[in-house]
This record gives sequence, structure tokens and C-alpha cells, in this order.
Amino acid sequence: MAYDERPLAISAPEPRTLDLIFTDEARKQLHARYQIIEADPEDIAGLGDGVLGKARYIIGQPPLSAGTLARMPELRCVLNVESNLINNMPYEILFQRGIHVVTTGQVFAEPVAEIGLGFALSLARGIVDQDLAFRKGRELWGGEGNTSSRLIAGSEIGIIGFGDLGKALRRVLCGFRAKIRVFDPWLPRSILEENGVEAASLREVLTESDFVFVVAAVTSENKQFLNAEAFASMRPGSAFILLSRADVVDFDALMAAVASGHIVAASDVYPEEPLPLNHPVRSLKGFIRSAHRAGALDSAFKKMGDMVLEDMDLMDRGLPPMRCKRAERETVSRMRSKGVKIN
Repeated sequence: MAYDERPLAISAPEPRTLDLIFTDEARKQLHARYQIIEADPEDIAGLGDGVLGKARYIIGQPPLSAGTLARMPELRCVLNVESNLINNMPYEILFQRGIHVVTTGQVFAEPVAEIGLGFALSLARGIVDQDLAFRKGRELWGGEGNTSSRLIAGSEIGIIGFGDLGKALRRVLCGFRAKIRVFDPWLPRSILEENGVEAASLREVLTESDFVFVVAAVTSENKQFLNAEAFASMRPGSAFILLSRADVVDFDALMAAVASGHIVAASDVYPEEPLPLNHPVRSLKGFIRSAHRAGALDSAFKKMGDMVLEDMDLMDRGLPPMRCKRAERETVSRMRSKGVKIN
């Protein structure tokens, strides 16, 4: 195939890079099959018509205006490799033209679920606190070190949100013989039941759980919907584990609930990232902190590249993308997650 005949793809995957999301072999395949034009996301509109007019794919989700899209008659798909769909383009025009918007976010489901289990185990058994005490020679031996410990086995667990992360979390928890309730207003009861969980209201999840996992995306309807009233309704001593995005939580209210001793908590995400060195959560007892690293494994990043290549190959053959998750017309414009700045 002559060079000029290869389909053209614009690469603007910030904050990712092609080296991050493609193995050496996969990147060779990418460049062998496609003309790759690398661009800063903010500079897409400034590309010439010779590039925009031929572009079949965009790797990344740069901001696109209606005017820029009008100059891209061959565009078939925007392949988001950040993970969260961003409200930075006129989705109604994309859907009208049959242009797919897809995300590789499902690669993070298993690693995030596994670290969530780790948080739950640590909170249940005091693993982090007892390790720190041991280092300082203040350890408590035997039963004295377990006065507030509990088992996950046979407990009651609540999950808020049941997309890819929620399903992966259920899989890692299923061996604990726990009763799992799920609140997800975007899913019918039958889908939850088919996945072996009990459909429940938000109040039921909060009040009836020993462990509450939050894996819900941020939408136009749910910003800070987990507030002081929600935390007050939780069982005394229960664990709140935040794995998705901080904007679904009133973070000050969460810290207050932990500081009061009512609940314990763990979080991988924060209202501001990186977090200021003087932020009070850094010294808060009963709170396990992780620096937005739950899904950031090289193995997960490299799966993104494989998914992108597979779906581009399908679309080259006139088929729909199948490996990445497609944006839905009814919900995509309601997403409000902020893009990550650090991989």
C-alpha cells in the first residue's frame, strides 16, 4: 500500500502518549497501517484542510468545534484514551453524522477493583495503622491489635455505580460470601440481578452496608450528592471507599465524618490533584490515601493501544467498533468528569 493511501489518524492523546499506550510492536503496526499526524489537542483547528479533510480517526479527545468538524468529512471515530468522556465537543453533530466516540476506560476496571479490595481489607483489619505503629515500636500484639477489626466475609456491601468498575468490583468480592447491594439509577433492576447483586436505593446502600464502594461517574445530576446527610446515615464504624471521581462527594463533609469517628474511609481521588501539602486529609486519622494511582498500571495503558488498533481495523472494514465502549446519545452530554493531568 502506498504511503498516501494509508488512512490518516490524528494523534492527540494528552495526557497519554503513543509510547505509553502502545507496545513497541503495536506502535509499529499503527504506523504501518496509518498516516499518523501528531498534534497538540488545542491546535487541531489550526491543522490544514489537507489533514483535517482526510482524517479518519482521532486518537484522544481534543476539543472540537462544530466548525472544525465541518472540515472533517472523513472522520469516523474519536478514540478517547483518557478514560472519562469529556464535554468538549458537539456530540449531537457527531451522532447525526454517525461518528463514533469511544473510550478505553474499561482497561482500568480490574486494577481499580483490586486496589479497592485492598483498601477494604486494610480498613477492616487496620493493616496500615498497625504497620505504622510497628515501625515506631508501638504495635499491639494478638487480640489487643484487633479491637476494631472485622471480616469482609459475610458482611453487607454497597456499591454506588455499576459500570465496568462496579462489575469488576463485584467479581473480586464474590468470594467473600457478602450480600452486595447496588444503587445505579441508569440501570434496570434485571441487569443488576443478572450480575448477582441486589438492586437497592441510595439510602439502602448507605444505611445497610458495612462497606460502601463509590465507582459512579460524575454527571450533571450527581455532583456532591454524597454529602453530610449521606455520611451521617451510614452505620457507625462502616467504611467508605472512593474510587471514581471526587466530585461526586462533598469532600469536606467526608473528612468531617471520618474526623468524628463515625466512619473510616479510603480514597484514590481528590477535589484537587495534586493535593496541596497542607491539605487536612493528609493527617486525618482513619483515612487511607492513594495518589490517583489505582488504575495507572503499565499493563492497563498498553491494553488501550491494543483496543484502539482492533477497533480501527473493524471500522476500516466497515464494521462498528467493538472493543472500546461507545458513548451513548442519551447520556454522554451529561458526563462531567474532569480530565486527568497526570498519568
